[in-house]
Amino acid sequence: MTRRSAGSRRWATLAVLCVSLLIVSLDNTVLNVALPTLVRDLHASSSGLQWVMDAYAVVFAGLLLVQGSLGDRLGRKWVFLAGLVVFAVGSAASAFSHTTGMLVGARAFMGIGAAAIMPSTLSILTNVFVEPRERARAIGIWSGTTGLGLAVGPIVGGWLLTHFWWGSVFLINVPIAAVGFAAAVWLVPNSRQETTLPPDPLGAVLSIGGMVLLLWGIIEAPNRSWTSPYVLGSIAAGIVVLALFVHWEHRTTHPMLELSFFRSRRFSVAVVAMALVIFSLMGSLFLLTQYLQFDLGYSPLQAGVRITPIAGILLVAAPISSILAERFGTRAVVTVGLGLISVGLFTLARTSTHGTYGTAFPGLALLGLGTGLAFAPSTESIMGSLPPDRAGVGSATNSAGLQIGGALGIGVLGSLLATRYQSHLTPLLARASAPHAVSVLVLGSLGGAQAVAQHLGGTLGAALRTAAVGAFVSGLDLAMVVGGVVVATATVVVAVALPARADATAGGEGPGGSSRGDGADAEVPEDGLADVTAPDPLTSEEAPATGGPTERPGP
Repeated sequence: MTRRSAGSRRWATLAVLCVSLLIVSLDNTVLNVALPTLVRDLHASSSGLQWVMDAYAVVFAGLLLVQGSLGDRLGRKWVFLAGLVVFAVGSAASAFSHTTGMLVGARAFMGIGAAAIMPSTLSILTNVFVEPRERARAIGIWSGTTGLGLAVGPIVGGWLLTHFWWGSVFLINVPIAAVGFAAAVWLVPNSRQETTLPPDPLGAVLSIGGMVLLLWGIIEAPNRSWTSPYVLGSIAAGIVVLALFVHWEHRTTHPMLELSFFRSRRFSVAVVAMALVIFSLMGSLFLLTQYLQFDLGYSPLQAGVRITPIAGILLVAAPISSILAERFGTRAVVTVGLGLISVGLFTLARTSTHGTYGTAFPGLALLGLGTGLAFAPSTESIMGSLPPDRAGVGSATNSAGLQIGGALGIGVLGSLLATRYQSHLTPLLARASAPHAVSVLVLGSLGGAQAVAQHLGGTLGAALRTAAVGAFVSGLDLAMVVGGVVVATATVVVAVALPARADATAGGEGPGGSSRGDGADAEVPEDGLADVTAPDPLTSEEAPATGGPTERPGP
């Protein structure tokens, strides 16, 4: 593939990248509508459901920086293809899991593949689209694809559960990954960083270990109490290990996380904004899909369809947000987006046991609009602040922020709900002298409580169901309020600290590198592909600075 043909195929390349990215982002939420089914079929507790969701996100986040760095060193195309294979194998294993533990392990394996795919798509995109305006448009499509996958996951999952068994929500990934692999072999160009450094295995171990310890403490807190020595010790150990990770990355000569990137406010503030967008979206979807099924009585497909406002509005807002950012500046658009998300969460906090879908609809719409507005400009701010030869690590850092935000959203908001839920039901069960096995089932999840209520029947069963639903909704409202406060705080920070635009005099220069505006890049051609990011002196449209237009040489 020549430079000219690679450039002419860049939109086809983008299509392949977006399809592959879609299954990765979709898998963050496609399982949401299957959670009640897992409670019934695998007897999963609330903490078990959180681990099924977070095992994928934690491994995904922990390995993103390693995989992004490997792409820079070994070739982004090869890491991308390997990620598709691993993701497909993990999806098949998840589909045929028979216990919650097996499913958690298979989901973690899927995270390894996803960590190879996601940063590769963004770094390949950044090196294929070198003209700033066109690159911003491509990133807008990429961002819309990421957000779309998160939003339509419940719809796809609901349709599959209506027609097949719960494992189908994973098995669908296999043929899509196979088609993406075949298309990528022909359409995706390869690139890598000219100067390679050794990998950073210690950094990878510290980052994953710290996140697992931190999330274990947060997720297990409702079961063991927030004052439990195990919970407090796990959270404290996680913070210490993550601090050691930052210290190691600062000292090592070959870090997988470039701390120098965070000196740029265009990078650091945008990373925080993106993480909190996903914190709110993932956490709220995790809880709301259960509310729609357990409380309002919708089927998986009906629940997925009622999440559609997020997907539809986000799909429209994401591409438009790039245009708005060009006119009004990144800071204004991202600030408005985060503000709308915060209002949406506070609106969802008004849910009651007598609520209807109409009560939740405005909050869902605001979530979709706010996410669509904030996503693409934040991503462009992050990638536009980086030197092009560090696109892999930069995009991996961005993606790691997304996954960490999502994992914490599920962990924190889910644990707040579970804590409130158990605190409401524990005294009732104690007064009723309920057997220990029954108490464990009722306190484990709302689905477990409803199963016990159905078995009891009559007045007692109806009373238990009413109490359980009331406790769940109370916990949901608490989680939405806390999420709204967190995002509102982030809105203020972004309004104050995020630069409105790239430095025009520096051309958007990132830390440690030059602007992409001059087309300079340190990419090394692979497999006969001339670097698609380097300027071609034979096809350049620029006239010499010392004279007028000159005749272009022949071929």
